[in-house]
Amino acid sequence: MKYSIIFSAVLLTLGLSACEKPTVVAPAVVAVPVQVPVPGPAGPAGATGPSGSTGSTGSVGATGDAGASGATGQTGSTGAAGEPGKTGDTVIVIPPAQQAR
Repeated sequence: MKYSIIFSAVLLTLGLSACEKPTVVAPAVVAVPVQVPVPGPAGPAGATGPSGSTGSTGSVGATGDAGASGATGQTGSTGAAGEPGKTGDTVIVIPPAQQAR
């Protein structure tokens, strides 16, 4: 019974594929020329149109807020006082003369 169903399915498939199918023939299309209009020469220029109206002036913007003042900085510390100058002997240094080349 199991084989008879498979055999019938194969036989049915082969039988339907063996049928002759008619060939579809598309009808011939005949191209008909279409007349395209060709523009002629340009005509004379027209009159100048009127000027447009002037637009309205925009409104003035609002003034911005003033910024906040900055904080005052701290006072710096005072440096140490220097020692008073000492008197002593005056030393004069004379540079050596350059040798002639």
